[in-house]
Amino acid sequence: MERVTLRIPKQQIEEVEQMVETGEFPNRSEAIRSAVREMLNEQVEERDAKRPERAKRSWAKV
Repeated sequence: MERVTLRIPKQQIEEVEQMVETGEFPNRSEAIRSAVREMLNEQVEERDAKRPERAKRSWAKV
């Protein structure tokens, strides 16, 4: 895994911290990784919706 440094508004970090405190995520890093995974999955779904022939080939997704 690679380390990435980024700037996030304080309010958003506080909201992420709240999710960690309530046990939704084990730590901030996992919460942010989850958000990135979700964003990438949405991108794939949008792309596949525009190209139905790709949606049929789930084995080809990386």
